[in-house]
Amino acid sequence: MFEIRQLLPDDLAQVIDIDVAETGTQRYKVSDGQLQVIEQTWERPFWNAEAWPLRLQSWATKLKPDLYLGAYADDRMVGIAGLRYRLTPTMAQLTSLYIDRAHRRHGVAQQLVQEIFRLSQAGSAQAIYVSSKPSIPAVGFYTRQGFRLTLEPHPHLFELQPLDIHMVKDLS
Repeated sequence: MFEIRQLLPDDLAQVIDIDVAETGTQRYKVSDGQLQVIEQTWERPFWNAEAWPLRLQSWATKLKPDLYLGAYADDRMVGIAGLRYRLTPTMAQLTSLYIDRAHRRHGVAQQLVQEIFRLSQAGSAQAIYVSSKPSIPAVGFYTRQGFRLTLEPHPHLFELQPLDIHMVKDLS
């Protein structure tokens, strides 16, 4: 079990403990409104102490999260998730979700996302949006959490990430 807590601004410095490195040989793309697996080698490198602040600043500017949640194991941050309460008047947005490589597939992401769902519903959201990296593990995770491909991606988010898989989950 991991401790999930809302992060204060000073807590964000702990994000450098999260190793986001990941590689794969396949990814998804949307073709004619359907997910299609394509062969493509991809890599997300380790984000060091210089890269993380740049990511957080980019998210603040482009995605406008209202809050971050951190997942902790023995006082070490092993996951982070961002929430924007109002992407639209009725839809929240999961702005970011990153889990430390050594803690993946241990329930960290699920705990963070369940708390994001709870907070979104408490904020009167009827649905939640995510723009997922097209990796097989990421899209598979979001699908298992109830997200479905949307054929009407949010224009600004699609412009920012046209290769992402844009998904929505009904919360009502």
